[in-house]
Amino acid sequence: MIQKVIKSDEEWRQILTPEQYRVTRTKGTERPFSGEYCEVHDPGLYACVCCDTDLFESTNKFESGTGWPSFTAPIDPERIRLEEDFTYGMHRVEVLCNVCDAHLGHVFNDGPPPTGMRYCLNSVALVLKRAADQE
Repeated sequence: MIQKVIKSDEEWRQILTPEQYRVTRTKGTERPFSGEYCEVHDPGLYACVCCDTDLFESTNKFESGTGWPSFTAPIDPERIRLEEDFTYGMHRVEVLCNVCDAHLGHVFNDGPPPTGMRYCLNSVALVLKRAADQE
């Protein structure tokens, strides 16, 4: 069962950088090819920057050429939530952290096998827990 993390807007502003807050709490997007993890391939786990929930494994990360870190699947589908997004005159599927409701990015069905999915996420919404740091 998911234990929700609930904080006030002011609490989020105190623990996040302005860019992290803009992306995760107001559904922003970082510029393509500008994110810290766009071209990183270190082994480890990608966690939500807001609540530290492990969301994606580095083994599921791939180069999508889009300018954002992309993954084929989450660690556990229960850790994320998908919602329809009709902003900017488009129909997309938003990816949110199911623990703290942080906006992470969007998911598309044009990814590689075996899932065919591309979870296209903002680096600023993630923190990489490198495997070397965990040893």
